[in-house]
Amino acid sequence: MKKEPLWTKDFLGVSFISFFLFVVFYILLTTLPIYVLEDLNSSESSVGLVTGVFLIAAVLCRPFTGKWIDVIGRKKILLFAVAIFFISSLLYQLASSVTFLVILRFLHGIGFGMATTATGAIVADIIPDRRKGEGLGYYALFMNLAMVIGPFTGLTIVQFTNFSWLFNLCLIMAIIAFILSFIVHIPEASPANNESKNEPSGFSISSFFEKNAVPIAIVGGILALAYSGVLSFISIYANELGLIEAASFFFVVYAAFIIASRPFTGRWFDMYGENRIVYPAIILFAIGMLMLSFATNTFFFLLAGGLIGLGYGNLSPALQTIAIQNSDSSKSGLATSTFFTFFDSGIGIGSYALGVIAVYTSFSNLYLILAGVVLLAFVAYHFLHGKNVLNVQKQAKQQLTKNIT
Repeated sequence: MKKEPLWTKDFLGVSFISFFLFVVFYILLTTLPIYVLEDLNSSESSVGLVTGVFLIAAVLCRPFTGKWIDVIGRKKILLFAVAIFFISSLLYQLASSVTFLVILRFLHGIGFGMATTATGAIVADIIPDRRKGEGLGYYALFMNLAMVIGPFTGLTIVQFTNFSWLFNLCLIMAIIAFILSFIVHIPEASPANNESKNEPSGFSISSFFEKNAVPIAIVGGILALAYSGVLSFISIYANELGLIEAASFFFVVYAAFIIASRPFTGRWFDMYGENRIVYPAIILFAIGMLMLSFATNTFFFLLAGGLIGLGYGNLSPALQTIAIQNSDSSKSGLATSTFFTFFDSGIGIGSYALGVIAVYTSFSNLYLILAGVVLLAFVAYHFLHGKNVLNVQKQAKQQLTKNIT
């Protein structure tokens, strides 16, 4: 059977929109703390506020965006969201006070949350059904690359020039994303609108969360909470170990392992099912966190980064694929927003809660605890989804045996 095409201009267009959105996100995530402390002469508490308000805005708008995508339409929501993102990027040059910056970050978070929810739903519609796991894996790879390119670019610019240049670069990327949003052809899921019209018009939780995506979204939230410990504290931990030079290469190795594995893991997901990917990936993630806890030299520190990339880097697209496949095709937007709402909440809660825990223990112990959290996600996945898949496979084998005999 001839494979349906994956690398179409529309798939690439949506992937590059996501890439530029995430590059801007990671550039600002790593450099704005410096801007707040040095250029605005503010305090560390203001740094937390500037970072946190962005994630809060993104989380708050995702459930609404998921509903609007399926009712109003993907193209309209994407254009509106990227327009907000573009306007926000334009206003950073005027951010001369913490108050203005906090308001701007909230607006920017709304644009980011809406736009990334929209691109996630759109790309799920563009990818052929038989290549969902492979396609979403490659789509996630664009975000993984942004995770490496963004911080490296932002910190390099700040080191050799000023924030005016950095804000201009972010604006250029936002403009490119905005232009691509007009060019890319976005299929509209017509059945969604009919189903949505038959639903009650009043407020209900089910209007903003896809119930069939919630179980796997819970697993994603637990894993994201564990990963927030890496995202938030890896540079501090590296400095504590005397490996600060290695810290800049941690996410490079992380991305390298993802890039090397992605051509295989996505196809295996489609060919052999989700359990063959998710169970081993969670184990690799846990081993990576455990190795990070006991790392004493550059080799083991970077190897831990590679194993975390191989594990967690493949889990995110796999779980998103499951969330979409478990839901009605007319609710892919709602399923996507549900998954990322739990995912972002895990990152946000983890960043704060783990910071509090770190005050009372060492970072080495913190990563040991997080290895246990990852194993908790293993148990949660098994009972919330994996067990059902095994039962279905068992019944299919029994039926096949019965037919043969």
